[in-house]
Amino acid sequence: MSTAPLLEVRDAARWFDVSPSWLERTLYRKPKVMLRAVDGVSFTLNRGETLALVGESGCGKSTVARLLAGLYPLTRGSISFEGAELSSMNAAQQHALRKRLQMIFQDPYASLNPRWRVGRIIAEPLKTHTQLSKTEQQKRVGELLEQVGLSAADQHRYPHQFSGGQRQRISIARALALKPDFIVCDEPTSALDVSVQAQVLNLMKDLQRELGLSYLFISHNLAVVHHVADRVGVMYLGRIVEIAERDALFNNPQHPYTRMLLGAIPDMSGSGKARTPVAGEVPNPLNPPSGCTFHPRCPLANERCKREAPALVSYEGGTQVACHAVDEGRSEGRKD
Repeated sequence: MSTAPLLEVRDAARWFDVSPSWLERTLYRKPKVMLRAVDGVSFTLNRGETLALVGESGCGKSTVARLLAGLYPLTRGSISFEGAELSSMNAAQQHALRKRLQMIFQDPYASLNPRWRVGRIIAEPLKTHTQLSKTEQQKRVGELLEQVGLSAADQHRYPHQFSGGQRQRISIARALALKPDFIVCDEPTSALDVSVQAQVLNLMKDLQRELGLSYLFISHNLAVVHHVADRVGVMYLGRIVEIAERDALFNNPQHPYTRMLLGAIPDMSGSGKARTPVAGEVPNPLNPPSGCTFHPRCPLANERCKREAPALVSYEGGTQVACHAVDEGRSEGRKD
């Protein structure tokens, strides 16, 4: 069996033009403005693995998800699936790839067409990508609904007749319709009640074991990430600042920003463990700081941090960190 990664992202960037109108630029000489939502992200995803991306709102993690799903074009960089670069594929190859790469969206109330019955919603990818007859599609839809813990008879009902957790199960069934290898999960439980989140997460883990799925899991909920992830990538202002195995990251975070995120989690054990205060606010992404973009909030920042952006460097155990303080040994968290 191949040990090559299923997915490889290299220096991926997505910039959005948010400039004033042509008239404003002409009359008032306002400059062109680019929002660098993702700016040089690199990582790999292995078969059967869950890689989680975490970070504060606006850090770019959902933009990464949409880049992988093909909803946004790349401004720079490359994305390869099983060694084949997506940008070099022709239309037929990209169409075939859609069978193997699916997405589960954040809000099951918005991602399901309220005018369609559930059977039609789940069968839509089958109509687009397969030659199955209507009877075969209906049978497949019934099997998918049962696979996600619903009834085959539910295909005759409308989305509004289901709870939030059930709607997300329908979204999962739709994503599974074409037997994909890789699913992008963009905060799939954040719109659900806490009591329902665990049920959906456990279902996804069971399906992963059963079907050999690979997940990119986008979330801001670190408790959820600890439950589902094999590896975790931490994003800040469009860049990855740390990637590590889940236990290594939660037990021994290296980057000061990662420590700040984990330190902000309330301690429910009653041990009296001190929390790390969340210092400052995220800078304006339209005008990010020079050098390391985290330096205005970092207690370890020096002059080098203010002028030079750190590269993502690999350390013992597979952890990758983009931090001058870690590289220079000025960080207490580093253990070589």
